[in-house]
Amino acid sequence: MAFSRLKTGTALALAVTTTLGLAACSDPGASAAPAPSSASAGKTFNLAPEQNRFPVQVSPEAAALVPESVKADGKLTVAVSPFAAPLAVYATDNKTPVGNEVDIAVALAESLGLKADVVPTAWADWPLGVESGKYEAVISNVTVTEERKLKFDFASYREDKLGFYAKSDSPITKVDSAPDVAGKRIIVGSGTNQEAILLRWDAENKKNGLKPVEFQYYDDDSASTLALQSGRADLTFGPNATASYKSQTDGKPKNVGLVDGGWPLKASIAVTTKKGNGFAAAAQAGLNALIKDGTYGKILDRWGLTAEGIQKSELNPPGLPKS
Repeated sequence: MAFSRLKTGTALALAVTTTLGLAACSDPGASAAPAPSSASAGKTFNLAPEQNRFPVQVSPEAAALVPESVKADGKLTVAVSPFAAPLAVYATDNKTPVGNEVDIAVALAESLGLKADVVPTAWADWPLGVESGKYEAVISNVTVTEERKLKFDFASYREDKLGFYAKSDSPITKVDSAPDVAGKRIIVGSGTNQEAILLRWDAENKKNGLKPVEFQYYDDDSASTLALQSGRADLTFGPNATASYKSQTDGKPKNVGLVDGGWPLKASIAVTTKKGNGFAAAAQAGLNALIKDGTYGKILDRWGLTAEGIQKSELNPPGLPKS
């Protein structure tokens, strides 16, 4: 295999090892690109403190499932890591969290007859915060894993997707399997799920007599962007949500393929709650009410994440195995 090791790490890599010792989930702020306040070449995202969110009706069936310990104060305390658009980021006032995860948190709380108390939280702090009861839920791009299920309950609300992106005028139009990456120069994050997938694809290609991948590593987003736009790299491969946001705002890279974050397994992003406290069932019911009435789809469309949408929330769906 060919390596271009400019520096380990990459601004496109969001998957990091957390306090649970897993790289299978995505820290939304690990090294994400800064969020532009408006779009000059594509879709415009509202990053102002005033969000004008979609109205939500209370679901009596879902509200009835909320544990008394949660509904007692009329609030749902939700941890969110506001460090990567479009998932969650600080608004233009530099203090108000906005983004897809925030909208999901607010809508879910309202569907349960509660008011969302969104608490900006460093990624590394959420597990202890949930276990201690400081947070009643986490909505922060958490991937379900079998190891996490030992301590937490989950209600899924998005698919975990990785995306291949190419220069807008690249002749590359499709990447969804190993032969498609043969001989390509690909920017990827060191030590991430996407690198592991690419290494497996590369090994398969070499076994079949195809050209090896040239792996490229950069330590910041501007360097990787320059490499792609100047033609020194053919593709980037990383978490789709942030790459899609960048593509839709500046119009430079184009998506040429989506891969499940746990390839070859499906990976789910989920509302995360303390194990056995009963709230996950209420969250599942509330999310399904939002899916049914169309609010969920509107939120994902608003933040350019329709490709990661689900048809139904699952309670404690199959998690990625321990690596």
